[in-house]
Amino acid sequence: MRTPPKTILIPLMFAVVALTTPLLISTPASAQAVCGLRPAVLKQLQGNYKEAPVSMGLASNGSVLEITRSDTGSWSILLTNPSGVTCLMAAGENWESVKSENAEYNPS
Repeated sequence: MRTPPKTILIPLMFAVVALTTPLLISTPASAQAVCGLRPAVLKQLQGNYKEAPVSMGLASNGSVLEITRSDTGSWSILLTNPSGVTCLMAAGENWESVKSENAEYNPS
């Protein structure tokens, strides 16, 4: 039996890796976003983590992005869609507020 030339094996190996990597790193089906009505989600964050809203903004699609945090540094990012459903998008620890010297953005 003849061995295939390297010009075929190398692209084939890359194709196998490219096709199987997403299967290995994908999240489990049970890892779904936590969603509910905004008052209930905020009550849960306040009761469990002592978090309260500190910042919010309106996205171009009409959703409201909101950041909650606690005095101990825990934080959450919530997204409320125009129909009123709020979902926990991210959460973590060690939140630190950064104060800018200038209120205006200056990239230089």
